Amino acid sequence: MIWGRQRWREEWERLQTLDWQALDVKEAGEWPALLKVLCGVLAFSVAFGGLGWWLVGEKRVALEAAQRQEMRLLSEYRSKVSEAAFLPEVRDQLTALEEQMVTMRAMLPTSAEIPSLLDSISDAAVNNQLSIETVRLRPTVRNTHYVEHPLDIQVRGGYHELAQFVADISQLARIVTQHDLALAPAEQSGDSLRMSLVARTYSYIEEAEGEATAP
Repeated sequence: MIWGRQRWREEWERLQTLDWQALDVKEAGEWPALLKVLCGVLAFSVAFGGLGWWLVGEKRVALEAAQRQEMRLLSEYRSKVSEAAFLPEVRDQLTALEEQMVTMRAMLPTSAEIPSLLDSISDAAVNNQLSIETVRLRPTVRNTHYVEHPLDIQVRGGYHELAQFVADISQLARIVTQHDLALAPAEQSGDSLRMSLVARTYSYIEEAEGEATAP
């Protein structure tokens, strides 16, 4: 049924003068037609909204999960791009480290060269006019990739000669580290000092040798 303008105006005026507190759902059939239309539209909107929420609820959860995954993947992508940008520099650093490792390995004596290293230390003491009391090897200490060769050294002489002796050891062609250095008067009178220290040199364990000796 199509209402005319006059009918709409009458219904609107009736709705404006309506006592809302006196409305009773049991008497809904007697409500103004315009109020019925509004209630019908409201009921339809609520029903349609509830049905839509029920139908698309699972899809909305899946969409939110996909959006979170998208953000995570984008973050990982940016991280990988940043790492790739530094890849040439990292390769250059790795090459430099490998070259340093080769150089340092060449400075490590083999087990067969340890006796000649002892001779070099003794020669350094003699060249600095020191009296040698002890230059001897301790038992070796085996680690994962290298063998440690400790040496007990005890010499006597003047302060400056002892200092030069220590400097000469550090400048040997092979790597020698010095530990537990101690100075004490060699005699109750005089300027002579006794110096004791532990020197350590190292030999590299080749991979094949390490595998052969592994338990």
